[in-house]
Amino acid sequence: MSANEVSDLLQALRAGRVSLEEVTERFRRRSWPVTRRRAPTTYLDMAQQEDPAPDVPGSFDDVTAAYDRAEITREQYRALAHAVAESIDAAGTLS
Repeated sequence: MSANEVSDLLQALRAGRVSLEEVTERFRRRSWPVTRRRAPTTYLDMAQQEDPAPDVPGSFDDVTAAYDRAEITREQYRALAHAVAESIDAAGTLS
C-alpha cells in the first residue's frame, strides 16, 4: 500500500481485488484524521472559511471524491460512511 491507504483500498474495491466487507472492516479499525475547521474567532477567519477547505489525503474526503467521480456506488458509499462513523465513534473523537 502507498502512503494513502484509503485511495489504495478504494482502487482495490473498484478492481474487485477486495470485497466491500473487507474495506468496511479496514475502515472500522482505522484511525481517521480530523478534517473539520476550528470555529472562527475573527472576521478574517470567517471570511477565509467561505472558501472550501482542500481535501485531506487519507481522510473520508477520498471516499467522497470517489463517489463524486462515480467510482463507487451509492450503496458502497453508505457502507463506507457507516464504517468510518463507527470508527470515529469508537475512538471517542466525535464532538
